[in-house]
Amino acid sequence: MAENAICIENMTKEFGPVRALDSLSLEVPFGIVFGFLGPNGAGKTTTIRLLLGLLEPTSGEARVCGFDTRTQAERVRANTGALLEYAGIYEQLSALDNLEFYGRAFRMPAADRRARIQELLSQMGLWNRRQDRAGSWSRGMKQKLALARALLHRPRLILLDEPTAGLDVQAAVVIREELAELAAREQVTIFLTTHNMSEAEKLCHQVAVIRDGKLVAQASPSELAARASGHRLEVLGQGFGSPVLAQLHSHPAVAQAEATNGRLTLSLTRETDISTLINLMVGAGARVHEVRRSQASLEETFLALMEGSQENEIVE
Repeated sequence: MAENAICIENMTKEFGPVRALDSLSLEVPFGIVFGFLGPNGAGKTTTIRLLLGLLEPTSGEARVCGFDTRTQAERVRANTGALLEYAGIYEQLSALDNLEFYGRAFRMPAADRRARIQELLSQMGLWNRRQDRAGSWSRGMKQKLALARALLHRPRLILLDEPTAGLDVQAAVVIREELAELAAREQVTIFLTTHNMSEAEKLCHQVAVIRDGKLVAQASPSELAARASGHRLEVLGQGFGSPVLAQLHSHPAVAQAEATNGRLTLSLTRETDISTLINLMVGAGARVHEVRRSQASLEETFLALMEGSQENEIVE
């Protein structure tokens, strides 16, 4: 069986009395975009620093690209690229000189280094601006240069901590598109943290959700949303006023009913006969055009997981 890009086993990290990670176990296969989601303080950045060997776990272990993060940290970093909260860009240098500096640090042969720099800057639309001082660029352009830096030495895995944080909408979309393209083009595994659930839903093949340093859920975004949705119905039609809502709320299987612009959303406590609900609505004066099962968005699923108890963990 092929090794995983990341394998974490019962990893705990304590900072004095604070337990940032609590027996975290996680596997990330090669070749995917993996989203690592959680609220502020959940342990996401701590996990990335542990994976890079910048911190040592209190207990447990992790292997990255097959290397132990405790004893083979240099091998880990040689096989990974990283973009943390600090972009690692020297603003007084040109884009070209920034990548030249890092290429030399990675001991890349001169010809390979020059070809790789041109390749990456061209792919990211920065080649014609390569002599510009990086400090004169927009935040979005700097972030693209930082991605080029992380990819320069052809890593098997890149770790990205909030890669679109602080960017305007247009710049964030550009970076998201770059990430999707480079995952396919470079055949690199991407492990990213983000607070943008729409971003994770569009980009990620799998996501893991942590809360208080513990794994709460791991699955594909669609699988996670499907499991967390429970029994939901979406009804299209007219006349979903107070009488209809009152009748629905009196039904024992209806937990919640909300109507907006000709669309009625029903949350059910259990499977029930849909025809009974339709008859109830029609009897109260509604006109029903269509009924379909509805699935929660990843954002709704994430919020539900944050509000739920740990007995309701969803782990694949």
